[in-house]
Amino acid sequence: MAALRVADEPVDSSKLDNRAPSVARLFVDRVAATPEAEAFRYPKGDGWESVTWRQVGERVDTLAAGLIALGVQPQDPVAVASSTRYEWVLADFAVMCAGAATTTIYPTTNAPDVAFIVANSGSGVVIAEDRTQVDKLVAHRADLPKVRTVVVIDGEGDGDWVISLADLEDRGRKLLAESPRVVADRVDAIRPEQLASIMYTSGTTGKPKGVLLPHSGWTYTAAAVDAVNILGPDDLNFLWLPLSHAFGKVMLALPLQIGFTTVIDGRVEKIVENLAVVHPTFMGAAPRIFEKAHARIEAMIAEEGGAKKKIFDWALGVGLRVSQARQEDRAPSRLDRLRYRLADRLVFSTIKERFGGRLRFFVSAAAPLDRAVAQWFDAAGIIILEGYGLTETSAASFINRPYAYRLGTVGWPFPGTEVRIAGDGEVLLRGPGVMDGYHERPDATAEALEPDGWFHTGDIGELDADGFLRITDRKKDLFKTSQGKYVAPSAISATFKGICPYASEIVVYGESRPYCVALVGLDAEAITEWADKNGMAGREFGEIARDERTRELIAGCIDRLNDRLNRWEQIKKFTVLDRELSIEAGDLTPSMKLRRKLVVDNFADRIEQLYV
Repeated sequence: MAALRVADEPVDSSKLDNRAPSVARLFVDRVAATPEAEAFRYPKGDGWESVTWRQVGERVDTLAAGLIALGVQPQDPVAVASSTRYEWVLADFAVMCAGAATTTIYPTTNAPDVAFIVANSGSGVVIAEDRTQVDKLVAHRADLPKVRTVVVIDGEGDGDWVISLADLEDRGRKLLAESPRVVADRVDAIRPEQLASIMYTSGTTGKPKGVLLPHSGWTYTAAAVDAVNILGPDDLNFLWLPLSHAFGKVMLALPLQIGFTTVIDGRVEKIVENLAVVHPTFMGAAPRIFEKAHARIEAMIAEEGGAKKKIFDWALGVGLRVSQARQEDRAPSRLDRLRYRLADRLVFSTIKERFGGRLRFFVSAAAPLDRAVAQWFDAAGIIILEGYGLTETSAASFINRPYAYRLGTVGWPFPGTEVRIAGDGEVLLRGPGVMDGYHERPDATAEALEPDGWFHTGDIGELDADGFLRITDRKKDLFKTSQGKYVAPSAISATFKGICPYASEIVVYGESRPYCVALVGLDAEAITEWADKNGMAGREFGEIARDERTRELIAGCIDRLNDRLNRWEQIKKFTVLDRELSIEAGDLTPSMKLRRKLVVDNFADRIEQLYV
């Protein structure tokens, strides 16, 4: 399996050579090719609504015409502030077919940052999900002189600045009656280098930067995934990812290229329930989803105890041996193959059913996945293909393949993407997916992009002999202790979250200090369940966090972590934070990335106490 080298991978290069000139053309071609095939399925009432590509095409045509009627010109930014839902898809495709560029805004973004993104991008029209999003704009209307119209998805217009989605469609129908080819002409005129998206980075430091991505970046990514033949038209994707994030956005380009059906529901709390109902063949997620699923199943088995736990532990042991054999490119023993069939019948088949029973693989990206968690799933016969990419590279640059995957790596580059490792270990990328630059930030663009097209990712990594890339940390996150030893906190964090189901984050610190310390943020759901069973039922989060029993619980996890670390990386002291780390408090970005520097600054006094 993994013995195959990247140079020997079978690739259908014709899909790259003949790709569509724009996302809009890709969409129009998909509607024409499979008009009656199911395109999307989304929640409606207590059930699900299904729409064909023809139905999607008709609504997108009307909405695109509506945008044109509002005065939207080619390459004009149009902002979308909404959670993941079917109407987000319609809005994005409509913006593409109007020849405009989608500016993405997370629904959790606070009002001042929403105003900054809308103003900085120059968006003249904003599509907002509901009154909550509209109110953010209204509060800063004086700062948004370029915004002519706000379109609200759920709600009514105000007779002035805000119109409803139905109003937008009415305007579109009127324009199409007068000029039937108004949208088709826009689509025909779009060039590959034309701006398609302005996606703002999460802003782990300072104000977010607007990444300028042309149509050619998204069509390349879609064609590159198609070229390695890991997905087909019969697949079914369950999409819950934030569509304001590049990882989610690429999941909208793929069905246009390949033709599979997408089930879309952005309610994170419904993920596990939905998987069992819709039976997807693949799904993308951030590592935290897999860490929580792993922790929940392990906790359930531990609570069952007795014979069930003994059978589970035996099955997992067999699975881990089989998984390890695969990773070492050797066949499992005949006895282990027979044992694995029994383990699958007794244990693993039940786990697979929790995820719908038809899953071919998960895709994990956006942050490092702990290898132990990945191997646990692999042992159960559930493949997690870790991938890698950035907003600046149109989301997808590397991915493990179902036929060649190596745990702990992000796989091989997609065909057409070049990679090299700089002298300081930084990963550099070049290819059709790389951005044009940062909006109105020539300084930042010059720092990130070399004149010959190489993009500085800011990540530290290494390539093995077979071409698999391993990301070890963020360049800016690395720190050196007073002993002169470098520490990679992101790698330590990924390992810890695989060990400790009760933690949501660990912030490792030790810059110019004699040893490393840590701030541990608790997962509210997991720690509350644990507290209920350990004499602390009904207590507030802060009380649970400050309890000595909780500290002892986390100390045990820290001890297990230290067993896996070099001496200079080990956590000598730690503190449990008595509040949740959250987006609302500014600790996390809207895409759930840790704002490390801000958290360190906010809890500087707690860190200092650990060095007393």
